[in-house]
This record gives sequence, structure tokens and C-alpha cells, in this order.
Amino acid sequence: MTQFVLHSLRQTFARPLLLLVLSLWTLQGLQAQTDKPVILVFGDSLSAGYRMEEAQGWVALLADKLAAQNSPFEVMNASVSGETTVGGLARLPAALATHQPAVVILELGGNDGLRGLPVANIRQNLIEMVKLSQSAGAKVILAGMQIPPNYGPRYTGPFAAQFGEIAAEFNLPLIPFLIDGIPQQPELMQDDDIHPRAEAQPLIVDIVWPVLEPVLQSLNPRS
Repeated sequence: MTQFVLHSLRQTFARPLLLLVLSLWTLQGLQAQTDKPVILVFGDSLSAGYRMEEAQGWVALLADKLAAQNSPFEVMNASVSGETTVGGLARLPAALATHQPAVVILELGGNDGLRGLPVANIRQNLIEMVKLSQSAGAKVILAGMQIPPNYGPRYTGPFAAQFGEIAAEFNLPLIPFLIDGIPQQPELMQDDDIHPRAEAQPLIVDIVWPVLEPVLQSLNPRS
């Protein structure tokens, strides 16, 4: 009888102790993940790796570049193909809360432009996302967009110009055009003439990097 009672007591105390140890181990793992500053790429299909393996997209290649440099930053991709600034504005608060980024690369507006939506509305949505990101403590890099010339200069001009205007207003680093020079090379474009092929993705990293690198250096998380 005594042995049975002792065995029961061991089971009674051992299980909570095991759960406590497992909980502490899990919390330590989560803490280790959140210790690394995050670069959040928040965009549309140009950043989501449309019609290619995830590892081929420029966001994954950027992560590889940082890893090769033993950078303390990690890259998280919250891009969604087909996303508009309206959808992005709705999704952004949750993404900021989840990832708590140090840097946000905001790459949206292209799908709005292709739908011919009012530039004033696009601009306001982008501004709201900039403000939300800054309020969350993130440095914002704005990626500019352009749309095909067949939309006419009365639309394409103000559409493209708004990104520089927003960057100037909020003193943001600007990537003038995320896929600059790529659409002019048909062999680098998919059949829809909108999305770059996998072969073009390293070129996008080369476009992003000169703007991103100084921002990462200014944050200097190793100091």
C-alpha cells in the first residue's frame, strides 16, 4: 500500500514538473526567435514569388544573402499575390503584431494601378501603412511601382510619382522601381509581361540592396 501511494505521489508531482520544464524550454525557443530583428517584406505577387518556387523569389534570395554575411537580421515574407493597398492596409496590423519588424519593405500599389483605381486612394492607403509601420517602431522602405504605358500618361505619371512624393513627405528610403530595367528584357519576363521570371530575381535583390543596406547599418543591432 505504501509503495502504491509513493508511486502515485511521484506521478502527481512528476507530470506538472515535466510540463513546467517543457513550457520553459518552449518560451526560451520563442524568445530566441524574437531576439533576431526582422525585415518584413509586405507586398504583392512581385514579392510573393509568383509562379516559382519560394526559394527562387527575391525575398528568399535576400535572406540567403544576409545569412551568407552572418547578418543578425532575418527576413519574413508577408506578401500575397493579387494584393491591393486596401487589402494590405487591412492585413498590416496583424503582420506587425506577429513579426514586430525592425524594417518594413512596403511593396504595394501595382495591382491598384492595373485596375485603374484612383491614385488619391492608393496614396492614402500607402500613407496609412507607412504610419502604422512607424507607429510599431519599424523603419519603412518604400518600393516604387510603374504600370504599362498603355494606361496613358495622365494616369501612369501621377501613379509613378506618388511613391517618390510619399517618400519625401515621410523621409523614407525609396526603391524607385522594384523591377527597374527588367521589363525591357523580354527573356526575363513571364508570358503575362508583368511578372519577372526566376532568372530575374537576383537582379531584384541587386536593386533592393543598395537601399536596404544603409538602413540595416543604421540600426546596427550588434552594437
